[in-house]
Amino acid sequence: MRRIGNPDRIVVIGGGISGLSSAFYLQREAERLGKELSITIVDAAPVFGGKINTLQRDGFVIEKGPDSFLARKLAMYDLAKELGLESELTSTNPGAKKTYIMHGRKLHPMPPGLVLGVPTEIAPFVKTGLLSWGGKLRALLDLVLPVRKEQGDESLGGFLERRVGTQVMRRIAEPLLAGIYAGDLKQLSLQATFPQFAASERKHGSLIRGMQHNRKAGAAAGALPAAAKGGTFLTFKGGLSSLVSALDEALKGAERRLGTKVTEIRKNAAAASPDDGPEGTGARYEVVLDSGETLPADKIVMTAPAYNAAELLGPLADCSELSAVKYVSVANVVMAFEKASFGLEFDGSGFVVPRSEGLHITACTWTSSKWLHTSPKDKVLLRCYVGRSGDEEVVSLPDDELIRTVRKDVKDTMGITAEPMFTEVTRLHRSMPQYPVGHVENVKRLRERLARELPGVWVTGAAFGGVGLPDCIRQGKEAAQQLLKG
Repeated sequence: MRRIGNPDRIVVIGGGISGLSSAFYLQREAERLGKELSITIVDAAPVFGGKINTLQRDGFVIEKGPDSFLARKLAMYDLAKELGLESELTSTNPGAKKTYIMHGRKLHPMPPGLVLGVPTEIAPFVKTGLLSWGGKLRALLDLVLPVRKEQGDESLGGFLERRVGTQVMRRIAEPLLAGIYAGDLKQLSLQATFPQFAASERKHGSLIRGMQHNRKAGAAAGALPAAAKGGTFLTFKGGLSSLVSALDEALKGAERRLGTKVTEIRKNAAAASPDDGPEGTGARYEVVLDSGETLPADKIVMTAPAYNAAELLGPLADCSELSAVKYVSVANVVMAFEKASFGLEFDGSGFVVPRSEGLHITACTWTSSKWLHTSPKDKVLLRCYVGRSGDEEVVSLPDDELIRTVRKDVKDTMGITAEPMFTEVTRLHRSMPQYPVGHVENVKRLRERLARELPGVWVTGAAFGGVGLPDCIRQGKEAAQQLLKG
């Protein structure tokens, strides 16, 4: 029988940013509370990091997964500061502030004052060539349209169509937001993605007025870290893997089971409490690995994708809400060039592509222009994205065919015919969770049920409360607080 006072054994399933931040804050919270923990992190991959994957090659800093994070979401900045990485943060090139949106196979500069696809400055919006006059007038009707009376969630696309019209939704908002969700806005939950839109409508009677107010309030607050004064996004000079390495070091007291998959979670029927159990384990749960090892666990943090979490937790409790979260596959193709033969100068950070353009690429980041630390001065780095809801087949093309497809789109959109020095292809299959309408309530209901039926098990990560890196870190901190409270 396990003695009272022994450390809680916590198994964290998943070694991506959600799992690592959960483990880090479990460690910190336990120190604050004077509790002793035994933490084991399990991941099927051979290394920590999940989708974060920085490649250093020939003087280039190449992100094969996410490349940055929103500066205004402070969870990432706070974690970097706690890890001593604050001085490594860097912002986007202040000389590359322009972002373009493709329309009619031409690149149109994003109108100044556009926030998440919503105009907050009327004059530049009226001048843009992205919309017809009818589309612009329809968008401005938002200023006089009545507020929705119905309560409850709705689709993000439905909301934007209702407030600012179909043209703004399809030509501006959807391509801008595709980099975050790779989804169909008509299928995504408003409350789970941009609840501030609904709050703006309710409080100000208009999405445009609400976003104008939010923009002014954000500027007045001045809460951004010093490193972010030059732009909206931040990263690390040595790449995002710098954060993973620092977390790895900070968690050196935790046990690791890397390259090992969890195959089953069992309830320990004889463990009526964390201090009872057969064979001296005293554990409430047993986590079975494909190596044949079984880990006793008093508590579990589940950060696996929803479909994996459903497979492991489904035999123990109703997890139907997890099955409602579908995933989209995406890929990126990074190309490096000699500047002398490239034949093009960039005046911005890149462009996004609406579905209506009929291209395979969904966006192109002019990486060496946007992030000055990523490339030698005599070289050029581009990153193109493919794959979104309804157009995922291209992700599975063989490397040579995928590269050929992307290079054709690059030639058609920018006239680039130079031969790359090298190309890096990264596929991220089933990587982008799609929050269905009602997702926030679904998650609440699921967690309440698990608290009753699987006490000590906490589900978290990109499938639940936000897909961005700061969102995952915030959720990791919340997981630690939930599991150690009381």
